[in-house]
Amino acid sequence: MAGVNGIKEHMEVIGADGVPVGTVDRVEGGRIKLTRKDSGEGSHKGHHHYIDGSLVAEIEGNKVRLSANGDVAVTMEQEA
Repeated sequence: MAGVNGIKEHMEVIGADGVPVGTVDRVEGGRIKLTRKDSGEGSHKGHHHYIDGSLVAEIEGNKVRLSANGDVAVTMEQEA
């Protein structure tokens, strides 16, 4: 587990399977805050979503790789 140290704005967040999850807005309280454009559709549209820092497996260049596959990570997102 890499944690959130070293994560910067505009880094791409991808699942363990390489599927894009979103783009980093910033890190807040040990969680990755995703940009609003990655918030989904319907009732989720326009809300910031967060990914818990415990899901970060590693940081590779400009990408944050999670320990969960992209489809699973999306179900673990938290709304603001």
